[in-house]
Amino acid sequence: MFAIGEKVRRLDIKTLRIFWIVALGLAAWIVAQLPLDAALQSISGLSVLQWLLWIALNLLIIALLVGRWQVLTGAIGSRIGFQQLLRIRQAGQLISFVTPGPQFGGEPLQIHWLWKRYELAGTSAFLAVGLDRFYELWINFAILFIAVLALAVSASTNLADWWGIALALSGLVSAFGLVAWILIRHPERVRGGIERLTRPWQKHPRLGQLSAHWSQLHATLLEVVTEKRPSLGLALALSLIGWAGMIAEFWLLLSFVGVEQDLATFLLLFTVVRLAFLLPLPGGIGSVEAGMFWAFSALALPLPAAASLIALMRLRDVLVLLAGALMLPGLSASAKAR
Repeated sequence: MFAIGEKVRRLDIKTLRIFWIVALGLAAWIVAQLPLDAALQSISGLSVLQWLLWIALNLLIIALLVGRWQVLTGAIGSRIGFQQLLRIRQAGQLISFVTPGPQFGGEPLQIHWLWKRYELAGTSAFLAVGLDRFYELWINFAILFIAVLALAVSASTNLADWWGIALALSGLVSAFGLVAWILIRHPERVRGGIERLTRPWQKHPRLGQLSAHWSQLHATLLEVVTEKRPSLGLALALSLIGWAGMIAEFWLLLSFVGVEQDLATFLLLFTVVRLAFLLPLPGGIGSVEAGMFWAFSALALPLPAAASLIALMRLRDVLVLLAGALMLPGLSASAKAR
């Protein structure tokens, strides 16, 4: 068993290296096509007020998303504070960034920290992270679907198969809704599937209690859905306000780099960036740069503005990752101490 685990670990590391090599190679090739001197000149021309406004808006977005998580953890009976959840969320973001695709990666560690550091029951920790990720992903795909649908019906942005992308996104949105319905209304189907998958290891002491853990998780979820609906509504409102902040932040960045915007142009650029983040490259490295280069070229927008926009977005990513890196050692040390 140990040998199999070691082989899987080595394979995962090798795969991660391949993804990073592809991502960095693509990003380097795209950046080489852009006028970096003009981009640096544009960024250095930003005023102190512009920098402060941008920083404040990003801090507000982070606060809204952490606030949503605090509401959801409170709905399952936890009283973990805002500052503690901020630390766990940002540290998890760091792990998610370095793994292929920015959507997943840090969740197992977040569950571990909630369980070890803040003594949250395992099922409650799993549900706390799962509910937050469900909100984030479902609303992400729903807003992207609306944006792509708007591009599909617009005659001025026929640069891709927007109808096909809209169909795929509608399928994802529907799939999330279906999964939530099955988890709440027909949990026995999920439990049966899990038991079939784990049958070869049923003698393992932890897996032997899987049925009891699943029953407890479902009972907690059902209680949240039936008795804590105001909290779920508040979490939805915070998510939508957070997304409004992300839209405003992108609009602000485009104004910083001097892009003249109409609604169609903004929708296209915003949608391209968000879709690029869904590709299986760490942190969207390479895919975001390629998407911006393609979109600016297709719309005949100045490439120095594309270079400036990419530089500002990556500067934001670096600062967020540094914050996560500063919080990671403390969480790991405290978990080991227990």
